[in-house]
Parts: sequence; C-alpha cells; structure tokens
Amino acid sequence: MTSLARAEAVRAGRAQPIATVRHVHVHDRPLVLVPLTLAGEANAPLAAMVGDDPDKPRLLVVAQPRNRDQRFAFATALAGVIVSYADGFTARVEAVAGDRARDIRVRFADAPQIVVPNPGGVDFARLFGRSTRFRRSYGDYAVDPAVPMLGRWLTFFAERAEYPGSCLLLAATEALALHWATGQSLVEDQNLAALLGWIDPPVGLTGAQAAVLAEDAGTWPPAGPTTDPTFDSTVLAPLIQAGDVPGLEKALTAQLEPTWGLVWRAVDRLRALPAGPRVAGRWDADKEAYTAHVQHLRDGGPPQPRRDSATAAAQRLNRLERAQASYAAQRAFDDPLVLAEYRLAGEAFVGTVTAAEPERVEGAGRSRKLRPHIVVSTADPVRLAPGTALVAPTRSGQKATLIAITGDGVLLELSGGMGRAATPAPGTVPEVGERICYSSLTDGYQPVADFPRREDTPWTHGGPPAGYDPAPVGDAADAAATDTVAADAAEEWS
Repeated sequence: MTSLARAEAVRAGRAQPIATVRHVHVHDRPLVLVPLTLAGEANAPLAAMVGDDPDKPRLLVVAQPRNRDQRFAFATALAGVIVSYADGFTARVEAVAGDRARDIRVRFADAPQIVVPNPGGVDFARLFGRSTRFRRSYGDYAVDPAVPMLGRWLTFFAERAEYPGSCLLLAATEALALHWATGQSLVEDQNLAALLGWIDPPVGLTGAQAAVLAEDAGTWPPAGPTTDPTFDSTVLAPLIQAGDVPGLEKALTAQLEPTWGLVWRAVDRLRALPAGPRVAGRWDADKEAYTAHVQHLRDGGPPQPRRDSATAAAQRLNRLERAQASYAAQRAFDDPLVLAEYRLAGEAFVGTVTAAEPERVEGAGRSRKLRPHIVVSTADPVRLAPGTALVAPTRSGQKATLIAITGDGVLLELSGGMGRAATPAPGTVPEVGERICYSSLTDGYQPVADFPRREDTPWTHGGPPAGYDPAPVGDAADAAATDTVAADAAEEWS
C-alpha cells in the first residue's frame, strides 16, 4: 500500500495519505528544539533554537565550540529551558485505577513533549545527555548543577524515543512520514523542507518541484544537527576565528529560523489530523514513564548507566519487542489504511459471517466449554495456518482460532467474551450477515519473559556487574570508586 501511495504521489504531484487518523500524540504546548553541532567534533554544540512559543524562539550560541567552558555554559543555558519545561508538569496529578481496580495509584496528569526536526535531533539528545549526565558540580572540573540534570533528562527522552509509540521526544520527519507517502526515497524524506514540500507544495508547484527547491541550502539550510559544508567554510569558520559573536549569532539565526518554522508547520499539520482512538492510551504510558522518572530523581536515584548490564539489556529488549507488537496492532486497529497492509500480506482479512453455530459446546459434564463456530466469507488472501490465534478489533475480549480455510470461507472457533452461562450472551457471537475483521495482530496482555536477577547474571554474560557509586567518598577502601567519579568529571566531551 505504501509503495502504491508513493507511485500515486509521483503521478498526482503531492504526497498521499497513508493513514486516516493521527497515530502520535501532539501536545498543546510542545517544546521545539533545533540543535546544531560543529562538523568534525564529537557532538560539540554550536547552537540551538529552543522554545515552546513559535513566535518567541530562544537562540543559544557557542562562540568557540572547542572551548570546554563555553560548551558547559551552553549546557547550563539549555538546561534552564529544558529542565524548567520538564519540571513544569508536576503541579497536577490524577488518580488511576490499578490492576483490576483493586488499588489506586497517582501519576502526573500531563507530561512534556520535545519535538526535533529529524532523527539527528534524537541522536543529539542521546549523545548530549551522555556527555553531561555524569558531570559533578563540585571539586575539579565542576559544572553548574543544572548540567548533570539536563543530561539525565535528555537521556530519559532519548531512551523513550526508542520505545514504539512513545511521543515524549518526537522527530518531525518520522511523524510526518508515518502519515504521508511522498514520491521520493526514505532518505530524502529526512529532509524536512522537502518532505513538507511534498505534503503542502506552494501554489503552482508540484511536490517534486518544491522538493528540488528545498535542496537549496541557502534558502533551506539543513535541519541539523549538522550544518552545510559551504556555510561552514565560507561563513562559520571566519566568524569563529575572528571572534565575531554578533556576526556569528546573526549567521546562526539565519541557519536555524527556517527549520524552526518548518517544525512548527509540521506540528500544525499533524495536529489537524484526528487522533486515533488508542493514541490517548499510549500517552498515558508516557505519563507513567514521566512520573516514574520524576520520582526517581526526587528519591536521589543515580544517573542512567553508560551501558545496560546483560540482564537489564535483555529486559529492555523484551519490553521493546512487546511494545512493538502492541503498537503495530493498535495502529492497524485504529486505521483501515494501516490494516490494509496486513490484509494484502494475508495476516488479516475482512469478510461477512455466512454461518454461525453460537451454542456449540465441547466436552461433557463439568468440563463443558462454550466454543461457537462461525464461517467468514472473504475475498482477501488468507495466509494463516490452522491453529493461529486471531482477534477482531471490535471484539478485543474474545479470541478466535482458525480451524480451516474451506471453499465456503474461513472457519473460526470462538472463546471468551461471551459470559459465564451455558449459552452466549446476546450480541457476543457475530451474527450471520455481520461484516467483521480478524487479524493475527494482538494488543492483549503479553507476559514478561523470565530473566535472571542482576546478581545472578551467568558468567557467559560477564557475571554479576559491578556497581557504580556516583557520590564522592574519602577513605582508602573506596579509592577505586573515587577514581571512577574523577574520571567521569574529567572525561573528554564525547
């Protein structure tokens, strides 16, 4: 379907929708961050335009990106914006029913959302967080206390960006490409100006023509975090060498303002789409993660480790895999265009119930079980093996098992969601003539895999990992820990 939409975009001259609803949460007050880094240096910040008001961007500039003090002054200023914004959602809380409503827990009623131009902005957050979260505000190489806090927040946002369906840190190009197919390649879709040119071409131009104009770095500078090589050699380098701060700020403003406007256009374009029914549930999960992180900070918890232990990495991968399966199912159940992809692949089908045996039972006596059979006639290709568990989006509490594919249609056996009586409750079994969809996708509960405890990590995976103590210690017995802290503080920016 997406390939067909791309071909149609070329024919029509503009991007084609590949979604009928919005699959991402768009905040009422997002924080837009457009970062720039110095070419040839390891994540050396050059400038950033940041703010939650499209008419009032704040420009942060590093006049000499190779100067350590100026880098951390930039980090302090950026922390003043991002940390303040992230802390600004802790005033209101809401009560949420726990497991089967047996307990009540409290979480924050809203959460922050940062929007960057492209995946490069997400990488900037990850690397910049890595460069700052282990710094200390005392002793040698001391930095402002806001710097390590900025690093911990940026790391939190970057880690959530890896979580399927999370919208705490959103890349504008990825969010747009989730809803529109252009007539250019996926790599070219990472150019925000070209992507929006296909989606909203100027009057009198096609999407392809608008995309060609977007390749002019003089009119539409790269959306960061890297800059245009011509700009670097002809404008940026002379200004840095001359120490011309006003000139540097003017030049960098000209580089950042076009992208700043594009990101806000992308936000408005996404906001115009109706939200999918399950978007709110995924935002609730983001609020849960935000609440947990704030509580971790308030409890004095340590910064995120440089790398996960073997057990933590396996657990994280398991969470991401389960979240990906759930996210794929939710998008398909929310959107017929997304579901069409699975129908073409034979993983889902839509048809009409042509026969039903609602009171069919299996077993005898106390082992009797209500197991209705239905036959669904469909013109869709069905490439599912007998025994496959299926779910109907409109009947999420009921499971269906594919028994056979016959000339009359697909024979299914139903279980669950029909009440506890010997006969099904009215309306719980699809009736003859009802049009229904079934898919192998599932958004149901998926049990967490069983992993060994951290202290039980097998030798094949390095054995139990050593602990990390970020606090300074004074006695000789803890000299190794002290050396680790000092190494963190003195580490080169990377």
